[in-house]
Amino acid sequence: MTRLEAALRAPSPRRLRRLAAIACLAIAALLMTAAEAAGADRVPQQANPRLNGIDVVKVDGLLDPPTASLVRDAIARANTRRSTMIVLQLDSGGSVDVDVQPLLREVQASRVPVVVWIGPSGAKAKGAATLIAEAAPVSSVSSGSSIGPADPVRLDDPGATNRRAVTGQLGRLAERWGRDPVGARRLATENLSADAAHRAGAVNSVEPTVGELIVSLDGRAVPTSAGPKLLSTAKVIGKGQDRRRQPNQDVRFDRLDIGNQVLHTLISPSIAYLLFVAGLALMVFEFYTCGIGLAGLVGAVAFIGALVGFSHLPVEWWAVALLMLGVFGFAVDVQAGGLGAWTFIGSASLLAGSLTLYGGSARLNPPWWVLVIVIVGTVLFMLGAMTAVVRSRFSTPTVGREGMVGEEGQAEVDVAPDGVVLIQGARWRARTNRVTPIKSGDAVRVVAVEGLVLEVEPEEGGARDYRDRARDRARDGGRGRRRRDEP
Repeated sequence: MTRLEAALRAPSPRRLRRLAAIACLAIAALLMTAAEAAGADRVPQQANPRLNGIDVVKVDGLLDPPTASLVRDAIARANTRRSTMIVLQLDSGGSVDVDVQPLLREVQASRVPVVVWIGPSGAKAKGAATLIAEAAPVSSVSSGSSIGPADPVRLDDPGATNRRAVTGQLGRLAERWGRDPVGARRLATENLSADAAHRAGAVNSVEPTVGELIVSLDGRAVPTSAGPKLLSTAKVIGKGQDRRRQPNQDVRFDRLDIGNQVLHTLISPSIAYLLFVAGLALMVFEFYTCGIGLAGLVGAVAFIGALVGFSHLPVEWWAVALLMLGVFGFAVDVQAGGLGAWTFIGSASLLAGSLTLYGGSARLNPPWWVLVIVIVGTVLFMLGAMTAVVRSRFSTPTVGREGMVGEEGQAEVDVAPDGVVLIQGARWRARTNRVTPIKSGDAVRVVAVEGLVLEVEPEEGGARDYRDRARDRARDGGRGRRRRDEP
C-alpha cells in the first residue's frame, strides 16, 4: 500500500473532532434521560411532600346561616389553596333556618380531606351536626363529649324530616367512609358518649384535643372525592424522654367575622328573648322621662336586635304580643304610682309569653334560669327602680309642695289637658283646664298641687271650671268662720 493510499484511508483530525463531539452529545443525552427516569421513580417516595397548611373551622352554637356560610367558604378556600386537610370543630345542638343537605354534599365532594372533631370536652353534636360528623371521611369525639341524636335535624321545623329517613341517611354516610352503618344508625335516636360511639363504630377515634387529632392522622390515607390522600401532619421534636410530636405545618383557624358573629349571637333564642324584653322596658322608661337619652337609644337597639334574631327563629307572634302586654301592664301601674290590677295582668302575660315564645323543638326554649332572670328582673325594674326614678324625676327640690302654688315656669310639652312642665328646674306632670290648653314653651303658673300632679294655667290667667270655684268657696268659707270666731 502506497503512502498516498494510507493517507486517504486514515481519518483526518477534523473528522475525529466531529466524531468525538457526536459521541459526547449522545452520552449527555443518555445521562439526562437516566436522571429523569430516576427522578420520576423517586417522586412517590418523597419524605417531605409540599405542605399547604391545615384549616380548623370552629362551629359553636346553633348551625344557622352565618355558621353554615362559614363552613361552606372554608371548604371552598381549602380546595382552592389545596390545604393538607380541613378540621371542622363542632359543638352544636342543631340547626335553624338552614337546609343541611347541600352542606353535606359539599363535605363529601371536597378534594381536601374533611375531618370532624366534636370538642372540646363537654361539647355535643345533635341534629344537623350529627349528620355533618357522619358525612366527613374522618370523625372523632373528644373525651367527655357526645354525639346524637340526629332527629330532629332542624330545630325550627322538626317535621321537615322523618326518623326513618334520618336513620337511613346516617347508615349510608357511615358506610361510604368505612364506618359501621349499624352503629351510625343508632345516632338517629340515641345520645352516645365518646367511648360508646367509638365502640359502636359510629366514629373513627377519641382524641382529647384538636392538636392530638392532627398529629394522629400523620401517615394515614384518608378517602376523598378525588381518591385517597396520604397525610403528612406531624414531626418529632426533642430528644429522649422529651420527644414529642407536633404539627409539621401551619394550622390556620377560621372564625366568624364581627358582623356574622353579631348575627350569630342575635339568633340565639335566649339572647333574642332577653333583648326583646329589656328593649321594651328601657323604651317605656324613656317615655316616662319625657326625653330621648341613653336608655332610650339602648332600648331601641336591643329591640331591633331582638327582631333580627326573631326573623331566623320559629317565633309565636301571639306570644310576642303577650310580652308586650306584660310590659304595658306594668307601665300602667307605674303611672298610677303603686300596685294594682294591671300589675297582676302584666305578670301573667309576661310569664305566659316567655314560656310559649318559640315553636319548633323544645330545645329552643330558654333555660329556666334565663326565664327567672328576665321575669324577676323586669318586675323589680318596673315596680321598684322605675317607680322610684319616675317619682324622683318629677319631684320638686322644695320641701313643701303647697308652697309651689303661685310659682311660674314653662311647659316642656303641650299641656292639653295633661303634659309636663318645668318648675324651679324640676319636671312635673301637669294638668290644665281643657278650655285653656297650653302649648310647649309657653309660660305657666301653678294654681294647685294634687299628689304628684300640678294644676297649672297660662301665665295671663285661664278659664275657671267647677274645681276652681269649689276651691274658692272652700277658702271663702274658711275665712268667714275665722272672722266670726274672732273677739
